[in-house]
Amino acid sequence: MAGWQSGYAAACKAVNAGSIPASASKIYWDFMKTYALIPARSGSKGVPDKNIMKLNGHPLLGWSIAAAKKSKLIDRVVVSTNSKEYADIAIRYGADIPFMRPDEISDDTSTDFEFVEHALNFFKDESMEPNYIVHLRPTTPIRDPLILNAAIKLAQNSGECSSLRSVHEMSETAYKTLEIDESNFLKPIGVSKNFRLDNNAPRQAFPKTYQANGYVDILVTSNIRRNNNIHGDHSIPFLTEYAVEIDCVDDFKYLEYTLEQDSKLDKIFK
Repeated sequence: MAGWQSGYAAACKAVNAGSIPASASKIYWDFMKTYALIPARSGSKGVPDKNIMKLNGHPLLGWSIAAAKKSKLIDRVVVSTNSKEYADIAIRYGADIPFMRPDEISDDTSTDFEFVEHALNFFKDESMEPNYIVHLRPTTPIRDPLILNAAIKLAQNSGECSSLRSVHEMSETAYKTLEIDESNFLKPIGVSKNFRLDNNAPRQAFPKTYQANGYVDILVTSNIRRNNNIHGDHSIPFLTEYAVEIDCVDDFKYLEYTLEQDSKLDKIFK
């Protein structure tokens, strides 16, 4: 075992034991690796080729790559795609394409866990598995690299977290959400017949609820390996301002309008 590897192993052992002398702590943080992982499969049916739609002259994929490359806490920017066209675009914007994602985990029913696990297995085989994955979806394109840095620091300094997820407060609490039951009547969502909730009460009477927005998720490799899921049971919140996630053409048009009003939002390309 190389000298740095034995030093890192000793540091990790000390960290896991809860006893971190200064020398071990420095080695541990020096070799802590954080990769951005950007999923960009082709074949979207709702909005065809959504991940490479041009927003202010740049494909959505390019926006996520540019923000990640501006972060000083991200060691490597990797795109996971099943498309050569998308891969070529990613390389042009400065990302790495060390592998192609298999088609069997690139369809509409594929899960985030599948592409993350596929990437981690590749990194492990190459002896370069990161400690943290910064999961950046192209469909939330407008990001500030300084906010990414803040999220990474929070996750790294929260010893017991299994992940970090960006959220914003919902304008209307989810407790006032309705669903249509089997008899075609409205009822509060998730409420059983044995429980009554006055969803006509003022919103201030209900707890605040939050929407995951895709601005940034920090995944902890040790949690993924241990529990076979990407977020785990100790996911900590990272509150952001309202962030638009592109699910339809109208979302895209709204972002185009937003950029027309504030040209500073594309500063990551400068």
